[in-house]
Order: sequence, then C-alpha cells, then structure tokens
Amino acid sequence: MTKTSFPAKWASLFALQAFLSVAAGAFGAHALTSIFDPKALAWWQTASQYLIYHALAGLLVCLFYHYIGAVQRILVLFFLGNLLFSGSLYVMAFTKLTWLGMLTPLGGTCYLIAWAWLVWRLWQAKPL
Repeated sequence: MTKTSFPAKWASLFALQAFLSVAAGAFGAHALTSIFDPKALAWWQTASQYLIYHALAGLLVCLFYHYIGAVQRILVLFFLGNLLFSGSLYVMAFTKLTWLGMLTPLGGTCYLIAWAWLVWRLWQAKPL
C-alpha cells in the first residue's frame, strides 16, 4: 500500500462503518420498536451511537495521518472496538445471547487504548 493510499483505504472503512451506523440507527428507530423489548432497543441504540462516534474518530485519525504518523495501531484499535463493542450489542439485541456482553468491554478497552494512544501521538507531534 502506498503512503498516500494508506489513509484513504482506512478512511473508506470508517466511512462504511459510519454509513452502517446511520442505517442501523434508522432501522432500529423505525422497524425494530415493535419487535424488540426496551432493553434490546437500548443495546441497539448504544451500539449505533458508539459506532458513529468511533467511525468519525477513525476518519479524524486518517486526517491526522500526515501530521502525527504511525496511526495504524490507533485505527486498528478503533476498528476492533467497533466490531467488538457495537457488533456484540447488535447481535445481542437480535439473539438475546447475553453472554456476548462479555465482548462489549473488550471493545470498550480497544476504544480506551486507541484514545490514549492518540493523546500520546498528538502530544508528541511536531508543529506544522
């Protein structure tokens, strides 16, 4: 992957996650309210919120790529966080397999590590 295509490929993945978050949020608000119980709807809403927040965070990190460099680990952690955190909540809402809730904190941990790493990289960044 060339240096210029690196952030674009990651940005496209995070844009896709943002798209999926909006679609899932709308689907939950319009199609699932009569099917899901309030607890499952809350899981769905939380999954959609965190997915959009961290998809946008991934896009922001892609924009910072030339400024702070070495962002691939941060992007991987945001991506895995979205998969584990939001993914487990979406599947739990549909299946009621609450044991999947054990994956949710792993996703949250990925988010926290990514944010901490981003703080560190920004703190070390040189002025433009």
